[in-house]
Amino acid sequence: ETNELVAIKKFKDSEENEEVKETTLRELKMLRTLKQDNIVELKEAFRRRGKLYLVFEYVERNMLELLEEFPTGAPPEKVRSYIFQLIKAINWCHKNEIVHRGEYSSLFVWFLSPIPFIPSFQAFRK
Repeated sequence: ETNELVAIKKFKDSEENEEVKETTLRELKMLRTLKQDNIVELKEAFRRRGKLYLVFEYVERNMLELLEEFPTGAPPEKVRSYIFQLIKAINWCHKNEIVHRGEYSSLFVWFLSPIPFIPSFQAFRK
């Protein structure tokens, strides 16, 4: 026990479907390789009582919460900083032959300090 604050994402287990099981294992392997400052780190994955749990590093706020602080739009310097950090994370993924298949902002959860993102659980393929 480390007393470390973490974020846990819970999924309904799909052990009965072999295709889903293979996809889940492949994507878990991919998530474990994502070691970059602007990407939230997967710390652990485990199954309990028919559910899959992913344990991620904890971050203070997500992008939606941040943007709600700027109802008329974020200042240009903030926007530049966010986009730069996002590009660094995507560039790192692409250099490591990891491509995110989703194009919708709902597939990303963005965070501050620095601004990492949690990839969609079913969005990576190498």
